[in-house]
Amino acid sequence: MRAQISVTVDGQAWEVDVDTRTTLLDLLREQLGVTSPKKGCDRGQCGSCTVLLNGRRATLCLALAVAHDGASIVTADGLADGDELHPVQQAFLAHDGFQCGYCTPGQICSAVGMLEEAKAGAPSHVTADPAAEVELNADEIRERMSGNLCRCGAYPNIVAAIEELAR
Repeated sequence: MRAQISVTVDGQAWEVDVDTRTTLLDLLREQLGVTSPKKGCDRGQCGSCTVLLNGRRATLCLALAVAHDGASIVTADGLADGDELHPVQQAFLAHDGFQCGYCTPGQICSAVGMLEEAKAGAPSHVTADPAAEVELNADEIRERMSGNLCRCGAYPNIVAAIEELAR
């Protein structure tokens, strides 16, 4: 079965015909040629396919394209403003928050979404007082980024990059 859907990816509108079993990740990578989100586990466990979906971080490997007709998707490629990097991208570079780079687009999108969630006051499992203002210390950052795996082990530098932004 097929369906016609529309999505906006990094500011570009698309009208596409998709098989109803197609994930948003496969739509982006295979039909639209957007390769910033990576295919890692295909089970929503590694975070390599994390993007901002309608302003919130989401893993695309579990999201069916037909369920997101009209969605706005921002990938790591869409965060920059021309040649000017997004502050999270710049912090990852400054702190060497990557090694092989495979997980980096998902890590960056997750960090952007996580910073917005914390700014809005959303507590995590390690937040001492859920009613208090969120303080993004290393423990909070590690917990909030725990859905994004890095096989190279660049976690200390990723946390340092995000800590800098949280200050």
